[in-house]
Amino acid sequence: MSEQKVAVVTGGTRGIGRAITLALAEGGAHVCAAYLNNRDAAEAMRKEAAAQGRSISVHQMDVGDPQDCVRFIDEVLASYDHVDYLINNAGINIDRTVRRMTVEEWHAVMRINISGCFYMVKGVIEHMIARGSGRIVNISSIIGETGNVGQANYATAKSGMHGLTKTLALELAGKGITVNCVAPGFISTDMMASVPEKILKSIVARIPVGRLGEPEDVAYMVTCLLDERAGYITGAVIPVNGGLDM
Repeated sequence: MSEQKVAVVTGGTRGIGRAITLALAEGGAHVCAAYLNNRDAAEAMRKEAAAQGRSISVHQMDVGDPQDCVRFIDEVLASYDHVDYLINNAGINIDRTVRRMTVEEWHAVMRINISGCFYMVKGVIEHMIARGSGRIVNISSIIGETGNVGQANYATAKSGMHGLTKTLALELAGKGITVNCVAPGFISTDMMASVPEKILKSIVARIPVGRLGEPEDVAYMVTCLLDERAGYITGAVIPVNGGLDM
């Protein structure tokens, strides 16, 4: 009997992260889903998944704190012995034009969205190298390619993910580890729910397939990249945006 795969998903209890967690668990992996706030929602997801025979554990942690990232990975390794997959999904946005954005607002987004990705990779990289295998998938955004008014901090962090992905892919290509990035477009999540209807309609009008993406659309691409047959794909930034960048 083959060893059960163990996945770590940051921001793994809401939106895109939740869809990734559930998809991986449905595929037979044990998923360690990390969250920062709302323990009740995280536990509800875990219990719902357990009732369906899926193996998920939930872990409170702060990806912007390097020591907390080490603690979390140590906790996972102590409980499950290994980590096969790391999905860096945690992210926040604090939207404001550059003229109005404070230094604190800039650093708050950088701390979570790009530094947190680096900290989590640092937490698993030696373990994956020692095992001679691993999959790392970073969840960025189309905004990292196009920019967006009022999102200089968010766009910069997501663009930085692309550079980090390609550099890690080069450094780890000979060690059995692939590193890729999935760049969603406009996805139907809580963040999009707050967009005024008029603006939402204008966004959808620009998308060739004629709809917002669903979190499951992103989760599907992640599962493809984690598949054992995807070992020749590394250093890629894969858009999941309904053709918006054509």
